[in-house]
Amino acid sequence: MDLNVKPLGRTCAASGDDLVPGSDCFSALVERDGQLVRLDFAADAWTGPPDGALGFWRTRVPESAAPNARQFDAETLLRYFEQLSEDPNPAQERIRYVLALALLKKRRLRIESTRQDGETQSLELAGTRSEGPFIVRDLQLSEQDIEQLQTELNSRLAAEWP
Repeated sequence: MDLNVKPLGRTCAASGDDLVPGSDCFSALVERDGQLVRLDFAADAWTGPPDGALGFWRTRVPESAAPNARQFDAETLLRYFEQLSEDPNPAQERIRYVLALALLKKRRLRIESTRQDGETQSLELAGTRSEGPFIVRDLQLSEQDIEQLQTELNSRLAAEWP
């Protein structure tokens, strides 16, 4: 059975107030006019599941994305990656690595092989439309470093690729 339930809403079903990012809330699944409907409630407005609820759960309102954060499509990311790859600059290596990870995640690049040169491991990448090959040093960055570099990358792309 496929259930199509909307993601967490922005407002409390009881009070109409905005749900605050980072706060706890409750969600309930009810049937209305033959459709499954998700209702979200701020924790302080929760008085228990609504009549006829099929289920309910406690969850946390996700933190808001950075204001004006823009999502870039795989083609834009690949063009920027290719630009950085044409003239590899050690100062850009970390941004290039994060771009490569994003393109791997978006399935626009694939790993062809890995290379070990002493202590240094590199990835040989190719585009899904025959771009490359691209050699990227595997920097093994922490999640925190990657998040910071993604923010920097988004700022650069927004400024350079409007």
